Amino acid sequence: MRNIYDLIVEDINNKQVHLSQYKGKVLLIVNVASECGFTPQYTQLQKLYERYKEQGLCILAFPCNQFRNQEPKPNHEIQQFCQKNFGVTFDMFAKIDVNGENTHLLYRFLKEQRGGFLNSEIKWNFTKFLVDREGSVIQRYAPITKPENIEKDIIALLQKGKNDATNP
Repeated sequence: MRNIYDLIVEDINNKQVHLSQYKGKVLLIVNVASECGFTPQYTQLQKLYERYKEQGLCILAFPCNQFRNQEPKPNHEIQQFCQKNFGVTFDMFAKIDVNGENTHLLYRFLKEQRGGFLNSEIKWNFTKFLVDREGSVIQRYAPITKPENIEKDIIALLQKGKNDATNP
């Protein structure tokens, strides 16, 4: 696989989505879970999305049930939970594996590009990957990193893309 835009994922309604539709956008990709101590980060993610979506930020949330069974719900219940409790309007995708034998190709790619501390495995829910407008994985953030603490990095990528477009 050459880059992130070569991949196809399934949205929360099990429809295929070509990641090429996100070309030119800044992406924050997060593995999420509804019954995790970090679940309140949905609120912060939604605030970031609302603040910067018009400038080109897209948040892609991938539910995962690999960490202490903290996402046992089926996709439609996950979506309802996120909308009802956190007002989530950013893009939600079908539940996937982020580690192990059945690791989704997206997470294989992300981990190859930005390994973690000691090894590349995802350690817990709400690990975040920041991807620039060209599809390069710029940074990986630990689950304890609050979305608001990533804001300056997001702004820098959004401005870089805007500046590049206005100053060829």
